[in-house]
Amino acid sequence: MTRDDDTIRHPGAPARTRLRAVVFDLDGVLVDSFGVMREAFATAYREVVGAGEPPFEEYTQHLGRYFPDIMSMMGLPLEMEGPFVRESYRLAHRVRLFDGVTAMLRDLHDSGIRFAVATGKSGPRARSLLAGLGVRHLFDHVIGSDEVANAKPAPDIVLRAVDLLGVTRQEAVMVGDAVTDLASARAAGVTAIAAVWGEGDPAQLVAAGPDVVVASPAELRDWCRAARA
Repeated sequence: MTRDDDTIRHPGAPARTRLRAVVFDLDGVLVDSFGVMREAFATAYREVVGAGEPPFEEYTQHLGRYFPDIMSMMGLPLEMEGPFVRESYRLAHRVRLFDGVTAMLRDLHDSGIRFAVATGKSGPRARSLLAGLGVRHLFDHVIGSDEVANAKPAPDIVLRAVDLLGVTRQEAVMVGDAVTDLASARAAGVTAIAAVWGEGDPAQLVAAGPDVVVASPAELRDWCRAARA
């Protein structure tokens, strides 16, 4: 990366102005919720569909999207949402922040960078989870897929976050761990950063053509600091 006046450039992305805001996906980027997600999905499947192996691996191919949208894509009953959400709340105490996330958030927050979350979860569930983890106060806005007209991969949720943060698209980045996140960022015209420290397939993310790939929260912090300078 080189610096040219107040413009940051990096391979594969257009020039943009000094970084002022970061929009994060939630699951797989900030929080390790994969185990809870698997258990909630299995319970919902068995309650609503019945016997058989819950197709969780197929479900994971659509992460980042709103749960009802995934059910429609998989041909599963929308009634699965009720028990899935119920179990997700019940098991929320088992969700943890990834190692290094808290330090990364505090360092960047102290440097003046503003944060939003744009998640496939509903807004109330995302805000409840972050509050329980003690980091809700670090985010200016937490937006769920139920709070925009069109969920990811449409750009609506990223554009909403950028608008609420009061920055331009050139001053913001979106960090996600799913191809859906990157598509939403690209459609919104913001820099798309792939986070590869969670359960997502790094090769699949790289193949999707993100502007930046980061392997740890510390690496993301360092990249943001350089883009902020």
